[in-house]
Amino acid sequence: MNTNQMSEADTPTQDAKLLYTAKAHTTGGREGGASRTSDGRLDVKFTVPGAPGNGTNPEQMFAVGWSACFLSAIKVVASKIKVKLPAEVAIDPEVDLYTGSDGYFLKARLNVSLPGVERQVAQSILDLAHQTCPYSKATRGNIEVAINLMST
Repeated sequence: MNTNQMSEADTPTQDAKLLYTAKAHTTGGREGGASRTSDGRLDVKFTVPGAPGNGTNPEQMFAVGWSACFLSAIKVVASKIKVKLPAEVAIDPEVDLYTGSDGYFLKARLNVSLPGVERQVAQSILDLAHQTCPYSKATRGNIEVAINLMST
C-alpha cells in the first residue's frame, strides 16, 4: 500500500465526510528550509528556534494553527450552549520544544481569555472545545497540554 493512502480501517467513522485537504511542499527542514501551500496562500521560510534571521519555525506554525482551530471550537461550543462570546476572545499559545534522553518532544499551553464570561461557564466552554478541536484530539495522550483560562 502507498504510504500516502489511507485504508478504510484508517477512516475515523463510516460516515466521515472529508471537508478539506491541506497540501504543501517543504524542503530543507527547520535549518533554512521553506514550505509553500499548493494554493500559494502560505509561503514561509524556516529558521532554527532562537537563531537570528528571517523565518518561522514548526513550533510557531503549530502554535498558530492550533490556537486558530481551538478558537473556532470555542465559538462552535458557545453557539451550541447559547453563550454570547465577547469580541475580545483571544488565545495566547505557547509551544515548547524539549530534548531529553528519548529525543525531541513538545509541551503546549493554550492561554485563553474569555472576558466577561462567568468563570464556570468559560471553563465548561474550554473543556468542551478541547474535546471538539481536531488539534486537541491529535495531541491528546501524545504531548503534555495545558488549557489555561486566564482571568475573566
